[in-house]
Amino acid sequence: MYPENFRYTKEHEWVRVDGDTGTIGITDHAQQELGDIVYVDMPKPGTRVEQGGTLGSVESVKAVSDIYAPVSGEVSEVNPALAEAPEKLNADPHGDAWLVRIKLGAPAEVAKLMSAAEYQAYIGAEK
Repeated sequence: MYPENFRYTKEHEWVRVDGDTGTIGITDHAQQELGDIVYVDMPKPGTRVEQGGTLGSVESVKAVSDIYAPVSGEVSEVNPALAEAPEKLNADPHGDAWLVRIKLGAPAEVAKLMSAAEYQAYIGAEK
């Protein structure tokens, strides 16, 4: 259920690293907790983000939740599909509904994040 090639945060974000680029999204667990997602607020390309800093927010029928950057870097791309159809986050949070891509500023930060197995143990303990 949780891709092995992703790394995860305790705030329920994921990052997939490909070279010097990190693709960031929210986990399936996060979208389940949020419920029906109606709006996504993302930074503009060129915005610098720090690991643990606010990256944007997701609004659902239940609440507005901040999204935190799992790694530091500069936003290079924002997923345009989510502006038109934020509900895609509910359907495919680990695939087509990624949030942003960033040029990694400190690639070593990725090693501090949880593996898929660690994340699944974490959310299992959270319930």
